[in-house]
Amino acid sequence: MSGPEHDARAAEGPRPSAPARPGPPDADLVASALAGDARAFEGLMRRYNQRLYRLARSIVGEPSEAEDVVQEAYVRAWTHLGTWERRASFSTWLCRIAVHEALARLRNRRRFAALPDPGEAPAGSAPRGRLDDPELQASNSELRRTLEAAVDALPESLRAVFALREVEGLSTAETAEALGLSVPNVKVRLHRARAALRSDLERRMGAEVRHVWAFAGPRCDRIVDAVLAQIGGLDPSRGR
Repeated sequence: MSGPEHDARAAEGPRPSAPARPGPPDADLVASALAGDARAFEGLMRRYNQRLYRLARSIVGEPSEAEDVVQEAYVRAWTHLGTWERRASFSTWLCRIAVHEALARLRNRRRFAALPDPGEAPAGSAPRGRLDDPELQASNSELRRTLEAAVDALPESLRAVFALREVEGLSTAETAEALGLSVPNVKVRLHRARAALRSDLERRMGAEVRHVWAFAGPRCDRIVDAVLAQIGGLDPSRGR
């Protein structure tokens, strides 16, 4: 492919790969749901749960509140399912509903209470690592917390763009449509988000970088024990 469209995609940079969505097309599930099949709507929810949660989480900041946003977004989607006009994809339509609900909650929160510190890292659970390597598990857990804290610290106007574009793998055009922004605006916000994350991660990880590939603890003990076992019967004077 060549021409302006190819040039635009090349300038946009590599697009993250979106996860495959097996099963019936969205339109078929929506049609079944409109006919009263709740299981069809369940299929849609399971298909887009992660995307809506990440989007809501990027706006409201709190995991529990993000879950509430997703739940309310699905309730609104169910009650207004017949208004989906298919001019946008169903996933985009869902994202718009979630964005509106998340922003409404954010406005209410600001009206009645001060916002929490966006730089505060959530507790987060440790990702699964090799079961026989607790050091790797601890390292992965710390890295995840650092990344989450850095994304949480992004300004609100940048977090949602970053979540949809980089985490969920939507194109620039899809992200713009979901958030009601222009394509140039999405590109600018994504550029700013990346720059802010680089700067924040450098600051957060600068003090920890000296611990990367640390040779201590069980690793050190294993090597020392193995060497001692091998040299136990050797005469060091033979190497002179």
